[in-house]
Amino acid sequence: MNISLSRRALMVGGLVLAAAFPALAQDNPTLRFSAVFSEQDIRAEMINLLSSQVADFATVEPYYGATLFAQGTELVALQRGNLELGNIAPQDISNQIPAWSLLTSAYLFRDAAHLRAFFDSEVGAEFKQMASDQLGIKILGPTYFGARQVGLRGDKKIATPADMAGIKLRMPGGDAWQFLGTSLGANPTPMAYAEVYTGLQTGAIDGQDNPLPNVENMKFYEVMDQIVLTSHLVGFDLLVISNSAWDAMNPEQQEAFQAAAKVAIDFSQEEHLKREAELVDRFKSVGLDIYEPDQDAFRTYAQQKYLESDLANDWPGGALDAINAL
Repeated sequence: MNISLSRRALMVGGLVLAAAFPALAQDNPTLRFSAVFSEQDIRAEMINLLSSQVADFATVEPYYGATLFAQGTELVALQRGNLELGNIAPQDISNQIPAWSLLTSAYLFRDAAHLRAFFDSEVGAEFKQMASDQLGIKILGPTYFGARQVGLRGDKKIATPADMAGIKLRMPGGDAWQFLGTSLGANPTPMAYAEVYTGLQTGAIDGQDNPLPNVENMKFYEVMDQIVLTSHLVGFDLLVISNSAWDAMNPEQQEAFQAAAKVAIDFSQEEHLKREAELVDRFKSVGLDIYEPDQDAFRTYAQQKYLESDLANDWPGGALDAINAL
């Protein structure tokens, strides 16, 4: 890609940041970071990049694979002061701030660029302020990790949501995630991320929905037969820091930390976009059937489900139109 960020460019970016902020305080607090993704994930490289760029004034201590906090509990850990940095799912935020359920709805964002444009916009700033005021966290930026696709066992072809009826589709726990599965016409089944491979292998579930890089990282392709390119959700989490850890920095450090986070997030996004493009051919080469369903049928069905649900009652007035207009 012409806009790809090379590792050398990222290293240069880190040197620029270091040169721009030479007078940072000597205190070097430890910022514990927790995420469900593995150490082999692109986002782990993102965190390592962030860590290297802020090393002069903070030590980032990463814990991957949910080894410090289980999936879905990181936000509470941040709020209780047991964690300083996290990669938080918007669905977890929506459990505490119902207005955020808008950002978890199917077919809302068109692509990674639309996602970033939202968080840089005035309406995006309003959602970030909600998180700061009500949850005590500062959102540094969205970490795109690919469009979510449906992966299934068996050879049943999926063309429309009606074909998903009765399919036990693994979704993370929580109302927002479960409703997402319902909006695809499936029977959503809660299951921990670490259990999905075995669940597919044993038939406890019929399928899962994840971006293609996740399917590769967790080797789900070994226990699936097909991938249905529904592209139903632009997958993203949020790189966040607790307000208490943020407020402990001086303005110079805050500016440096935010700049470093942007460089790291940009790197991760470009790597994910590149990997997605490569993986379709890779999965075909190992025998998976990969095809597009009637996406218009899925989009219409999902959006109608959301608009008819109680979730839409909590969406801020005008926010949906503002996002569509970006």
